[in-house]
Amino acid sequence: MSKAERQRSARERLAEQRRREEQRHRRLRALLVGAGAVAVIAVVVAAVVLVQTRGGDEGPVATAPVSRQADGSVVMAKPGVTAPVLEIYEDFQCPACQEFEEATGRTVKELAAEGEVKVVYRPFSLFRSSNEPTRGNSLRALNASLCAPADKWLAYHDKLFAEQGPETAKGFENADLVKWAAEVGITGDAFAQCVEGTQKQQQIDQVNATADRAGVQSTPWVTLDGRKLDQNATFTADGLREAVENADKT
Repeated sequence: MSKAERQRSARERLAEQRRREEQRHRRLRALLVGAGAVAVIAVVVAAVVLVQTRGGDEGPVATAPVSRQADGSVVMAKPGVTAPVLEIYEDFQCPACQEFEEATGRTVKELAAEGEVKVVYRPFSLFRSSNEPTRGNSLRALNASLCAPADKWLAYHDKLFAEQGPETAKGFENADLVKWAAEVGITGDAFAQCVEGTQKQQQIDQVNATADRAGVQSTPWVTLDGRKLDQNATFTADGLREAVENADKT
């Protein structure tokens, strides 16, 4: 989709989510008032908001083991968990992908840690045909993620989205990519040389081809056992958890 369409879509999703939350809060207040519990409204509403925003910044969360695959993907799953499979196609320069990580990234980790799902991260470069600086931003971030060691990959993945800049300005510069890596514990000349020399170009071509074969048309492209999830399951913690809990575990 075009930049304007992505931004409009993201705004519409956020507006719809806020509208639903406001409706739930109004219903909750009405129930509490009817029960004579006005004094506890603020406390209960705060608790509801905390639960509904599980994808937000609530501090560290335990994660399932992370391993890098030969095809460039990264798997996060408890030993023995093979189904259902949640696949996440994303581009580090995609604003809607950043929104997905903010909204449901924590829930993805929680579900994997609980043994409810096998997660397969498939970062790739969506913006291959875009103009600069968008195309270059996407490429440099993807290359750096492929350079990152498996045990630090998830932290670096989250850091890249946290540092995402606008598509219209040059970002994800090599010096910054190396600096941010050091902040999550990735150090050494080998990583810096990998980033600065775009050493993972062959894998970049491979992951891009995988996304093309999968029919990925936009990002984030999130599937559960091969079926693309709807907006509610993709962008709300409750919706994603419900989709996983209702999936076939065999």
